[in-house]
Amino acid sequence: MTDYDPRREGYLDAPGVDPSMEPTYADPQHDDPGHDEEVYDDDPYVAGGARRRSRPLSGCLAALVALAVLVAGGVLLVTMGKGFISDRFGGAQDYPGPGSGEVSFEVATGDTTTVIGRNLKSAGVVASVDAFLNAAAEEPKSSKIQVGTYTLKKEMAAADALAVLIDPANVIKNTVTIPEGLRVEDIVDTLAKKTDFSRADYEKVLAEPEKLGLPSYANDNPEGYLFPATYELTPESTPKSILKAMVKRFKQAAKDTDLEQRAADLGYEPGEIVTIASLVQVESPPKYMPKVARVIYNRLENRGETNYLLQLDATVNYAHGENLGATTTDEERNIDSPYNTYRVPGLPPGPISAPGTDALEAALEPADGPWFYYVTVNLRTGKTLFAVTLDEHNRNRAKLLKYCETSDAC
Repeated sequence: MTDYDPRREGYLDAPGVDPSMEPTYADPQHDDPGHDEEVYDDDPYVAGGARRRSRPLSGCLAALVALAVLVAGGVLLVTMGKGFISDRFGGAQDYPGPGSGEVSFEVATGDTTTVIGRNLKSAGVVASVDAFLNAAAEEPKSSKIQVGTYTLKKEMAAADALAVLIDPANVIKNTVTIPEGLRVEDIVDTLAKKTDFSRADYEKVLAEPEKLGLPSYANDNPEGYLFPATYELTPESTPKSILKAMVKRFKQAAKDTDLEQRAADLGYEPGEIVTIASLVQVESPPKYMPKVARVIYNRLENRGETNYLLQLDATVNYAHGENLGATTTDEERNIDSPYNTYRVPGLPPGPISAPGTDALEAALEPADGPWFYYVTVNLRTGKTLFAVTLDEHNRNRAKLLKYCETSDAC
């Protein structure tokens, strides 16, 4: 029999809303300073700044002074410019949009709406904090902005920038995907490449498996229980939290498939079903999984001509700690290991890979059939042939060997 190692991605529900992101509309820069008049120590009409009484101005002179003040005030307003007038007496400064270029903008955990507005202004996205706060005050969803990174533009209208931030679909997610059929060591390699943590960081966590929340039937062995799926990483992610999330996801799959009850109905322990699923995962393309599972059960439950030996090349590969290819040699199959199913009857001590939902379902509901043998004769298409007798199987296996003569897939 041969290995078949498909690579397909899993899924993860989108993260929840960060409850810390409450809108804040008050900004100290807009506090009313009041109407207290400034007091000057000096008086232009008295040397040294000493104050003295002055006689009342005549009516004509008073009118002239008033007119001068009005003219001076008008000159002052013109001199200070339209920007000052707009800021003090008009609406908040805002860009007309739609903006240009591209800005990568991050909303961090704990950012209030005011902080977001200030960061947007600093990044050149909005013209003013007030414009963003005004837009947020009119949009109830502004309190639901999620932590993450967004793609915005330079000089956007504040309302347009807010519209991007309140849509969870616009969050640029940092994710890592673990395909089905990987061993723990391969999962660790993938995580080390896709995250900011080293292989040693993950191995340190795995050295204490009892802290991962594994089910009791895993016997403190994470092999097979780091569920293959796509996981979202956050700034708070750690090797421990990532690995625990994978175990939690396995438990969800176990619940969804009713693993424990259905295993009992079959007369097996849940851990044995996970082991069978792990064998099916690496030995079979998805469409043949129920039939491959049936072959495994037939060999486990019937002595037949296989004498309870599973004789799976995948377990020999696992025993050697490597992938030896589509077939194994007599020498390779002679390794002294409890995982060598050519020599040791029954199931290996535990899973040899991380099975996905399809493999778990196949292990829990195998097809009906009398087969004791199977072989994948085309490694690119996954075409698999099944047989009841060894003679029939050998004829099928000859087709694989012929295929391997002209294919580099072997």
